[in-house]
Amino acid sequence: MSDQTTTQDLRLNNGVTLPPLGFGVFQTPPDETAAVVRTALETGYRHIDTAASYQNETGVGEGLRNSGIPREEVFVETKIWVSDFGYDETLHAYDKSAAKLGLDHIDLLILHQPLASMFDRTVGAYRALEKLLADGRVRAIGVSNFQPDDLANLAERTEIVPAVNQVELHPYAQQKALQQRHAELGILTQAWSPIGGITFYPGFMSGETDDSQRSTLEDPVLNTIGREHGRSAAQVMLRWHLQQGRSAIPKSVNPQRIAENFDVFDFSLTDEELARIDALDTGESSWKASAEMDQQFVNFDIPEA
Repeated sequence: MSDQTTTQDLRLNNGVTLPPLGFGVFQTPPDETAAVVRTALETGYRHIDTAASYQNETGVGEGLRNSGIPREEVFVETKIWVSDFGYDETLHAYDKSAAKLGLDHIDLLILHQPLASMFDRTVGAYRALEKLLADGRVRAIGVSNFQPDDLANLAERTEIVPAVNQVELHPYAQQKALQQRHAELGILTQAWSPIGGITFYPGFMSGETDDSQRSTLEDPVLNTIGREHGRSAAQVMLRWHLQQGRSAIPKSVNPQRIAENFDVFDFSLTDEELARIDALDTGESSWKASAEMDQQFVNFDIPEA
C-alpha cells in the first residue's frame, strides 16, 4: 500500500505543507471516532480533518494518541463553528478544540462557514485566527464555504490571506470561478464531499432538466475511466483532485473504503480523462448560505471541553 509520505505535499501560502489527501470524520459517531481515526492512520493517512460542530474532536485526539504515530507526523485540521464567531469567542473556541483534541497546537484552523448576515462576527473570528497564528498556537489559518464576495469582504477588513478554502467540490459541482479566484489569491482549494457523497442525499439537484438525482458513484463516465485503470469511481475522483492540485477530504467509517480511498497514488489519469471529468460539471452546488440558515446555525452551541 502506498505511504502518503512518498507523495508530494501541498505548500500553503505561508510555507506550511500538508498531505494532499486528508481523512474526514464528518458524521462519524463520537464513540466510533477514535477507532476510525486509528484505522485511517494505520492505513497511511497523515492528515485528519474534523470540526467543533462534528462533536468528535475528543475521539480524533484519542485515535491519534492510540495510533502511536508521533504528533509531528500528522497534520490536524479543525473548524470554528459560527456560534463561536467573534474575536473573544473564537479565541475561547480554540481553547475548547485544543483541549478536546489534547493538542498544544493545531496545524490548520478554519472558519466553518461565513455568517453572511452577521459579517462583523465573521471578521472578528478571523482576526482571532490571525492572533492565534501570530502567537504560534496554529500553523495556518483559513476558511470554508466562502464564495468570492465573502473572500473580498474579508480581505477589506483583515490582514492575512486565508491559506485554505474548504468547499463542496466534486465532478458535478466544480465551482470553477471560485477555484480560479483561489488561484489568483494564492488560496489552496480543499474539497469536502470530494467523491460526491452529497449527491446521494435526498434533494440533491443534478442540474438535469428532469431534476433527477445522480450519484457520482454510478456515473458512466467515471466508471468507464475506472475500468480502464482497474479502479473504482471513487478512486478516479480522488485521483482527479490530486492531479489538479487540490486537497481532498474523503470520509468513511468502513475499513475497506478507508483503504480504497487512500490507494490512489500509483496510477495516473490522462489529460483526456481529466477533461472528460471536467465536462461533468453542472455549474451547481448544494450548499447555499442564507440569513435564515445563519440564524439557525448560531443557535447551535459548542460544548466546553
